[in-house]
Amino acid sequence: MLRSGILNPALLSLLARVRHTNTLIIADRGFPSWPGLDTIDLSLVDDVPTVAQVVAALRENFVIGAVHAAEELKSANSAYAVERHLAALRGLPVHFEPHLALKARVPRAVGLVRTGDTTQYANLVIESA
Repeated sequence: MLRSGILNPALLSLLARVRHTNTLIIADRGFPSWPGLDTIDLSLVDDVPTVAQVVAALRENFVIGAVHAAEELKSANSAYAVERHLAALRGLPVHFEPHLALKARVPRAVGLVRTGDTTQYANLVIESA
């Protein structure tokens, strides 16, 4: 039995299938379903868990090479909300791009992890190292 780290078996299975330079989507609660994309729904209630909380948990077990985020994150939220959201990404290369460009990356991802995050444009594309 697992005693620490990520305990969700579906999430562990998804992470085990991500290889070098593959991508994983960490999405907010409003992110659309994507046919054919393995989706793990971790949402419980509003903001539980957040995208930042999921990323923080992933960083313990997963090597992140780069992160892609929506430019609109910065203009649609307060500076405090943006800082709180990006805190889990400290030390990682973060590339901002229009949210439509971010969504264009989705079909090539290995999977999608849906959170309860209510932060606007909170979605991230995580690229494995």
